[in-house]
Amino acid sequence: MSVFAAYSRYYDLLYRDKDYAAEARYVHELVQQHHPAARSILDLGCGTGRHAQLLGKHGYTPAGVDLSEEMLKVARATNPGLHFVQGDVRSVRLGKTFDVVASLFHVMSYQTTNADLQAALATIREHLAPGGMFVFDCWYGPAVLTSRPETRVKRLEDDKIHVTRLAEPVLHPNDNVVDVNYHVLIRDKQSGAVDELRETHKMRYLFAPEVELLLAAAGLRLTCVSEFMSAREPGFDTWTAVFIGTKQG
Repeated sequence: MSVFAAYSRYYDLLYRDKDYAAEARYVHELVQQHHPAARSILDLGCGTGRHAQLLGKHGYTPAGVDLSEEMLKVARATNPGLHFVQGDVRSVRLGKTFDVVASLFHVMSYQTTNADLQAALATIREHLAPGGMFVFDCWYGPAVLTSRPETRVKRLEDDKIHVTRLAEPVLHPNDNVVDVNYHVLIRDKQSGAVDELRETHKMRYLFAPEVELLLAAAGLRLTCVSEFMSAREPGFDTWTAVFIGTKQG
């Protein structure tokens, strides 16, 4: 079962403050800078399809892959003209290539072992056209170790439900992994019924030299690393970094 399966119904509410339009515009600007001839984009880990939909408005032909069938039901219902496929980023094969592969919202950080990362990068190489561009964001190691993850509480509501989410992190420094233990309470406003969910999301934090090495092993050349949503060089306060790789040959 997908790690998001239990609360995919509440996903867009939990992340309604996320500026998908600005992020899609940012990815578009990166593509224009690094691969302006690109026309097709594969969104690996597309979730409910928000990025794919918005990238389509920038003139690309998008497609999406996600492990969660629950997420894809939402994506297909809200974007009937787009192509979405259920699959694992480590093993899915669509039988076609794209000018750009994008993997956003820390999808690569969910690949917690070296074997996971190598398998995901093999998928990416398989789906990139020659000279194609791979762009992804991830938890950035220097910031994770400088400002340790802290317990956080998030409260949101709409006209039907009230959601409280507690996130309690546990750092595993020898594995470069953080366990984020989620405790989610969902209260139905009409009936007063409360649903309770518990999940652990394991997140790999990455460093620039290891990303460069992993990309090279997959036949990709690291061409850019920056802070997410800016052109700033990542540093000790950069929790999310963006890496761009180009397919060789």
